[in-house]
Amino acid sequence: MLEQIKSLLGLGPRVNYKELVENGAIILDVRTKGEFKTGCIQGSLNMPVESLRGSLSRLSKDKTIITCCASGMRSGSAKRILKSNGFKEVHNGGGWMSLQYKIR
Repeated sequence: MLEQIKSLLGLGPRVNYKELVENGAIILDVRTKGEFKTGCIQGSLNMPVESLRGSLSRLSKDKTIITCCASGMRSGSAKRILKSNGFKEVHNGGGWMSLQYKIR
């Protein structure tokens, strides 16, 4: 149970986000559209966490997805939503600004 909690919060084993992106992972930014417009990771997809459940059909369950937001809280919620809807390879990338440096 503790390992599942750590994993959902992005506290599990170290993830090589750069390698995931190089292999085709989707960066899913779950901040609001207004927040997204103020700055984002180039090539990321914006789906606010509030409307994520209604947008799941736009995502492929076969793709690796890295969620991000401002601090990591909403991206953790997004990861839980995706995992509970059958998405297998989902990682909480935390805040988008720090994730941006991890994928360079």
